[in-house]
Amino acid sequence: MSAPAKPSGEAVTSKRQLVEYLESGCKPAERWRIGTEHEKFAYTQDDLRPLEYLGERGVRAMLEGLRQFGWQPVFEGDNLIALVDDQGASVTLEPGGQLELSGAPLDSIHQTCCETYEHLKQVKQVAARLGIGFLGMGFQPKWSRAETPWMPKGRYRIMREYMPKRGSKGLDMMLRTCTVQVNLDFASEADMVKKFRASLALQPVATALFACSPFVEGKPSGLLSTRSDVWTDTDPDRCGMLPFVFEDGMGFERYVEYMLDVPMYFVYRDGRYIDASGQSFRDFMAGTLPALPGEVPTLGDWGDHLTTAFPEVRLKKYLEMRGADGGPWRRLCALPAFWVGLLYDDAALDAAWDVAKGWSIEERERLRAEVPRLGLRAQVGGRSLQDVAREVLALSAEGLKRRRRLNDSGRDESIFLDTLSAIAESGRTPAEEMLEAFADRWQGSVDPIFKEYAY
Repeated sequence: MSAPAKPSGEAVTSKRQLVEYLESGCKPAERWRIGTEHEKFAYTQDDLRPLEYLGERGVRAMLEGLRQFGWQPVFEGDNLIALVDDQGASVTLEPGGQLELSGAPLDSIHQTCCETYEHLKQVKQVAARLGIGFLGMGFQPKWSRAETPWMPKGRYRIMREYMPKRGSKGLDMMLRTCTVQVNLDFASEADMVKKFRASLALQPVATALFACSPFVEGKPSGLLSTRSDVWTDTDPDRCGMLPFVFEDGMGFERYVEYMLDVPMYFVYRDGRYIDASGQSFRDFMAGTLPALPGEVPTLGDWGDHLTTAFPEVRLKKYLEMRGADGGPWRRLCALPAFWVGLLYDDAALDAAWDVAKGWSIEERERLRAEVPRLGLRAQVGGRSLQDVAREVLALSAEGLKRRRRLNDSGRDESIFLDTLSAIAESGRTPAEEMLEAFADRWQGSVDPIFKEYAY
């Protein structure tokens, strides 16, 4: 969500250019890569509070400290807002001070895990000097919106003002959620559609397996994934399960039509964000955008606009899996393993779609609505989601084994599914384990989370 804007490229005056932009993501299987992203909450270790931007223990100090490892700074005005490297990775700043690693495109989960480990090692080294900790879970368990500082980025100011006009939980999404996601490639339009349908239908399985956000402001929220529930009342124009993906005629052009109907947030020009919230990208293409009359967008503007929709699976030049809560280290590698096993092996992909293709639109929507509360106890197609998760994990494991990406010990990528298989077999989500600890050994306090779930 927070990558620096890129207002560059050719001028856009036709829908065909937008379709071709998405089509340009097609690549042969030997060039498919894995891009993993994860967000984490930063806090001061003595009082557990979220970080301010400035100050000796602020977010900026954290970013400055990471520069010693070769990261290059990205500024918005005088504010340091991100770090990049020459491999395609970045460290970016989320609205409430969450820090996100957007990993480089890599060939295997083994490489992804090494990348994540190295990043967290760097983060811990800098954080230790500053008295800062980092927490892995899906929703801030202790602090309110009012107690969470806003980060100084232009797009966040625009979104902050616009979000409450469209839903009651948009500001919670910005300030108090963290996720782990994976970005995956496709070979063709037909391959994209097949992967989009299977992953969108099965996204609630990931939501349940990764559910790790049962607290709000120090108390149980009544949910297992508060983060997932937040998206149900963020903005109906840009969130949800996208029923059209399952309809005849789905393809790049159909997704472009959807995005042209998603209201804009901003236009980035000359180092600043111009408020275009609620305005139409169609008008922008016609040169009649009220925020920037007489100008037409570039392909960079289109790329930025694609980042302002938040469905459960998002299409850019690749597909983004967006259904999982952030969590501890062992699950950061499990999420990409889960989806790579299902989507990068033809037999697994066909079998995964067979699991879900009979579900009606109503069943998919109901499952999406119930999973934040029920987790693996939700029902779909006459089955428990626990049963579905077991079957899908077995398919993923077989897909990973057939990929034959081995580590130095000769082990394939299916090892990264072990933590998810244990959850599916028990039927208990990570959130339920946290709730049990809250009622017992944590003695009704969420404070121990900041130690037990810290990186």
